[in-house]
Amino acid sequence: MKRYPTYPLELLKVSEAITKCQICRPEIVYEYMKEESMADREIFWVLHLNTKNRIVKKEMTAMGAVDSCRIVPALVLRGVVALGAPSIMTVHNHPSGDPTPSTEDRQLWGTLREACKLLGIRVLDNLVIGANGYYSEEENK
Repeated sequence: MKRYPTYPLELLKVSEAITKCQICRPEIVYEYMKEESMADREIFWVLHLNTKNRIVKKEMTAMGAVDSCRIVPALVLRGVVALGAPSIMTVHNHPSGDPTPSTEDRQLWGTLREACKLLGIRVLDNLVIGANGYYSEEENK
């Protein structure tokens, strides 16, 4: 039976260095989340941002299998609404290392954008990270 790595609480905490850095480029987020890109299963995170685009919370909202992860938009946004974050970025990894988004990824991003629009939350970007780099929805529009 394959054993999955455990994720220490440190991965769920926001480092002091990133909270002082304004998130204005996806490569900054990729560098911050590089360790998470090495996970052996898909994991979905939401970065809660304040009005100055600084991360105030990093929340893991779903964990799946090697090639998929079931995302429930209501669960993704529950913490964002509770915290009152005005903006978010979503990040998930592809264990294959290839950060190319799937059709399902793009559909999820559209659904999340619509839900956030109704709630008055800005989605700054959606990223896929992998061992071979990252894909930013905003950079590839």
